[in-house]
Amino acid sequence: MPKLYENSEQNQQLLPSEASKYLCVEAGGGENIAANRTDPSGWETFKLWRITENTFHLRVFHKQFMGLTGNGIDIVAVAKTPCESETFEIVKGPRNSSRVRIKAPNGSFLQVNAEGRVTADSRGDGNWGDNDPSLFVITIFEGPLGEFQVTNGYGPVLAPQVMQEHWSTFIVENDFKFISRNGLNAVRIPVGWWIASDPTPPLPYVGGSLQALDNAFLWAQNYGIKVIIVLHAAPGSQNGWHHSSTRDGSQEWGLSDENIQQTVGVIDFLSARYAENPSLYAVELINEPLSPGVSLDILTKYYREGYNAVRNRSSTAYVIMANRLGPADPNELFPLAREFTGSVIDVHYYNLYTDSFKRMSIQQNMDFVHTDLSTRLSQLTSSNGPLTFVGEWTAEWEFRGATKLDYQKFAKAQLKVYEQASFGWAYWSLKNVHNNWSLEWMINEGYISLKSGSYFCDVVSSVMRFLWQLWSCFRRPAKVDGLDGQATNPSRP
Repeated sequence: MPKLYENSEQNQQLLPSEASKYLCVEAGGGENIAANRTDPSGWETFKLWRITENTFHLRVFHKQFMGLTGNGIDIVAVAKTPCESETFEIVKGPRNSSRVRIKAPNGSFLQVNAEGRVTADSRGDGNWGDNDPSLFVITIFEGPLGEFQVTNGYGPVLAPQVMQEHWSTFIVENDFKFISRNGLNAVRIPVGWWIASDPTPPLPYVGGSLQALDNAFLWAQNYGIKVIIVLHAAPGSQNGWHHSSTRDGSQEWGLSDENIQQTVGVIDFLSARYAENPSLYAVELINEPLSPGVSLDILTKYYREGYNAVRNRSSTAYVIMANRLGPADPNELFPLAREFTGSVIDVHYYNLYTDSFKRMSIQQNMDFVHTDLSTRLSQLTSSNGPLTFVGEWTAEWEFRGATKLDYQKFAKAQLKVYEQASFGWAYWSLKNVHNNWSLEWMINEGYISLKSGSYFCDVVSSVMRFLWQLWSCFRRPAKVDGLDGQATNPSRP
């Protein structure tokens, strides 16, 4: 495996060796950089934006960039957009790559004086020892995740090789045979916004994801499998998580009309390309928009335009709209969805990610599924409303030490509840390095059996964690009448 560039698009904290206090931007941004904190937190965290193998922009808590002041010596974080004065070179130590010097745009190196002032006026000719005021110790606490960070980390030469190897081996036609033989009847395929620019997407992305999607449609058709395309990564990131291909953990989707129109353009591209393909079943307009960063007004505007983009290309494909995660009314999309023909509301259920689940016993987890989740889903599912879809769930939980029988019961409990969903359910995921997140492993090892029903499954993501893509598998109703919205029968690892 080729080696990633070190310090690639990572969150880091900088400790001057001599001062023994962390670099900090006062007020989180808009002020000078100083070395005056003994305990690191948000203001002491710098997000690396790679420019070349060794040069970076450093973004601070309130999204300004570290740079030189007008006097050419002091270091501040005031620029909203980085340029030459915000470009720094990280020079690694000869024996320890976590011990570095930082070269400023003026050609000098950063150093810290006795009062904690940070200036760019060192020649960088110290001995790399602890008494060297130009020496900094980097602590990396979050490595590269998501396709932006991975491709940027490998760089323009290695990234195409790595991604092509991944696309050509991770999901193959034989996987569709497995899906078909195990009672699954569709795949949900997460894609990133840059797929609309393939084969020459904007850097650091590399070409090839569109061909992988084309292959999936071909294999799906060969085995009678339907395809749901989901925009898993919108431009700017709709939730700030790695699987939406955020650059540095920021959530910046929907902040301008230009951004929304760019996203609608991706939906139009995908709908136009596959509208006549008999395997196209649905288009999901966006995955997991996060409240309050994504407002209901912005999401409603986008969903309306995205729906029209699909309908302009296809009169038969379902249009799936994901509920917002975070603080939001689970029924808030119903007024909008009722205006549309063939609309589906997507919700995701996990017994994970909050402290309450860490305190639950096996039986309490089961009870939560049978009572809380069952009630939530029944409240969403109505005869005169849009179809409902449990778009993600898994048989993993916070409880440790569970037996195979415990996992079987937990999976069975969820399957029974999610049968209520009028559009079906999706398991996250088909393939995964973590066994209980992998439906393929769960089926092969006898934890889950789907032979008695008709199901869906997610495939061929281009935005998931590196070297394994996350698939989800679904069950859909035995029959859904046309596009009238009525059903006659229904930060992943």
